Amino acid sequence: MSSNYKFDDQERPYFVTFSVVRWIDALTKREYKDIIVDSIKYCIENKGLELYARVIMSNHVHLIIGTRDKPMQNILRDLKRHTSKKITKAISENMQESRREWMLWFFEREGKANPNNEQYQFWQQGNHPIELWSSAVMDQKLDYLHNNPVTAGWVDEPEHYLYSSARDYAGGKGLIDITLMV
Repeated sequence: MSSNYKFDDQERPYFVTFSVVRWIDALTKREYKDIIVDSIKYCIENKGLELYARVIMSNHVHLIIGTRDKPMQNILRDLKRHTSKKITKAISENMQESRREWMLWFFEREGKANPNNEQYQFWQQGNHPIELWSSAVMDQKLDYLHNNPVTAGWVDEPEHYLYSSARDYAGGKGLIDITLMV
């Protein structure tokens, strides 16, 4: 793997992406996104995660993060492991989930193909970390992240999307306390 896709400098912020296996739109319900929100809050409070920006889409998550304590790759590993288990459990218990059987079958199939899994594989492996080494790169990634819901056609303005930090950057208050990048 290229050094471009590793957390080389823990002192710098990174843009990371993690996606649902095969880009399945599994994060369509608020309760599934809220699991990710709660897990990010936990990592901020207990693992030293610094959160600068975020967006939770229907099949992937973009974050701009740093760390005050533990290595970023360990925090993300734990975040993905925890949310994977909680979301698949929520899907399995949600009788209103019209795609429940299919998604669980698919996650189980993907899990069996990967010896690193206990049962299911919800997230694709890897985070594709990109070091934000200049203010121009930071601005580009921040704009890209915040404009994801606009590009998807879900909202007209980035700050209107609940599961994004765009409203924090627009002067409002989002679901998770963040550190603004200036």
